[in-house]
Amino acid sequence: MHETKPQVFLLARPSLDLDGMRAYLHDVGGESWLERRLEEAQESPNGGELIVEFGGRACYRSILRSAHGSVLEHANYSFAIRNCSRVFTHELVRHRAGSAFSQESLRYVRLTDIGFRVPPALEPVRDQVLAIVEQLEEFQVSAAKELGIDEGGVPFHIKKEVTSALRRLAPIGLSTDILWTANARTLRHVIEMRTSDGAEEELRLVFDQIARIMLAEAPGLFQDFVRQDDGSWVPEYRKV
Repeated sequence: MHETKPQVFLLARPSLDLDGMRAYLHDVGGESWLERRLEEAQESPNGGELIVEFGGRACYRSILRSAHGSVLEHANYSFAIRNCSRVFTHELVRHRAGSAFSQESLRYVRLTDIGFRVPPALEPVRDQVLAIVEQLEEFQVSAAKELGIDEGGVPFHIKKEVTSALRRLAPIGLSTDILWTANARTLRHVIEMRTSDGAEEELRLVFDQIARIMLAEAPGLFQDFVRQDDGSWVPEYRKV
């Protein structure tokens, strides 16, 4: 086995078609707003912030203060979350509204080198924890040998069935990767929920990273979040 640490990578952000936006604004007589924003951004506008403001301008002066966050759903961001546990992913996929998920499959993968992270609460029994994980890893190898699935002539569907079944004896804390796409409204909600002092420790760790990424990526949409001394991220405007 090998020890891991969760990491977050921002993969995708909103992209604008400025010609289409200009054409619409020309039709409604609002070109000056876009030109002003482009000048302020030196012709490199923040796609997420601009599409949200574009959607909200017709109805609200201030998106966050209006406490009406439907326009935040127009801005989507994609993250690769690396070396998180399946404990984490089981919690994450509960946030299915405004989200999309693609998770690493273990159906065809023999778990001969399990990635695992010892959570802080188990540090006092670290050696025992690692020994258990190593035993489970050794079982994966010995069971595959005893069942003969690596011998010549074994049909692929049999290998797949046994390899899939062996996953049931793998620790739920083993490291995996997941691709998560979420809109800005969902991100605001999940960051607040999953960094609160009652949230699971690994989720707090990962969403602290996501909160920092989003504050730098789209400050206009996350500027009201403040990190508290206990590590929780609390927004000023909660009803968006």
